[in-house]
Amino acid sequence: METSQPKKTWSLQDNKRTETERNLFKATGKPAKSKNVKYLLSATGILLLVSFLLPKLYEDAVTVCITDTFCLNSKTDVILYPLYVFFTIVIIILAVYGAYVLGKKIGNEIKV
Repeated sequence: METSQPKKTWSLQDNKRTETERNLFKATGKPAKSKNVKYLLSATGILLLVSFLLPKLYEDAVTVCITDTFCLNSKTDVILYPLYVFFTIVIIILAVYGAYVLGKKIGNEIKV
């Protein structure tokens, strides 16, 4: 017994799209562009911005001595102290990531 209704298609729009609209989603053969560099630069910029804002939020002056003769003050050294904070945060992030990678390698070696 045949029905007079047309066959349903898988399209959610009931084939309302034109041919050019359908071709927008076809593969071009080009590899997708990696956005890792953009993400890395964005994260670095945000981290640098935060390191410049942190000394401004803290009202008291903080003095950090790197060597016996070279000290940084958060109120007088407007550029060097935030850079010190930035590099400290970067070193901590790299240390945590390095510990993660090392732990993962050791975990894979121990796994039987």
